Amino acid sequence: MDNDNNFTRRDFIKTGVIGLAAIQLQDSSFAQTNPNTRKVKAIVFDGFVIFNSAPVFRLADDLFKEKSSELCKLWRTKQFEYTWLRTAANKYKDFWQVTEDALIFASKQAGVSLAADQKQQLMDAYLELEVWPDVKDGLIKLKELGFSLSFLSNFTVSMLTSSLRHNHLEPYFDHLLSTDQVGFFKPGPSAYQMGIRATGLKKEEILFAAFGGWDAAGAKLFGYPTYWVNRANTVTEELGVQPDGVGKTLTDLIKFVNT
Repeated sequence: MDNDNNFTRRDFIKTGVIGLAAIQLQDSSFAQTNPNTRKVKAIVFDGFVIFNSAPVFRLADDLFKEKSSELCKLWRTKQFEYTWLRTAANKYKDFWQVTEDALIFASKQAGVSLAADQKQQLMDAYLELEVWPDVKDGLIKLKELGFSLSFLSNFTVSMLTSSLRHNHLEPYFDHLLSTDQVGFFKPGPSAYQMGIRATGLKKEEILFAAFGGWDAAGAKLFGYPTYWVNRANTVTEELGVQPDGVGKTLTDLIKFVNT
């Protein structure tokens, strides 16, 4: 998921949670495909492919100055580590609550005195995320090409709706699929299954556009043709699968589906 892509999976692996998550990845619904992009009728996006959370962390810089670097690193890491831990433990909290819990942990660990109004400012920033520069034109082009566009995100529906409204992008998305609907975060199979249920399409007709390498691997293991919008230019996860395409922008994704 954005510069948040330094969500250190190494820390996650150390906790042993990836072993628990692997149990879910063995579900029979996880079957690799040999995608033909001409079959693709719908594209489902992870939230961070569209929204750039960098301004949240710039706000943290303004609030905490020299202490913000450690705070932000811990916050980004714990934000996603908590989703995996909660999925593995079957103890779901929505992404808004997980994000707040991660912020509180990070402030304590970094020795930052986090006032209530500062916490609220940082959390509220997630309700008005900016989009990446290529997004508006990319969405217009994808709609012109006839694709159904939806989110399939860990974000709550309220988080998605608020940031879409902030950027005037509501009309481009047919479904706002949040993991709240199934009570499991990605990469749980039930999370990815939402795309099939909502669109009524087959797996091979739905392209999953991932932000994080772990999400690209999870979607591919589930059976979706998968495109990794690798905005942070990180390396592929060592999970035994490769995305079907990799680029840095929606422009690259459009070339992939339009060939």
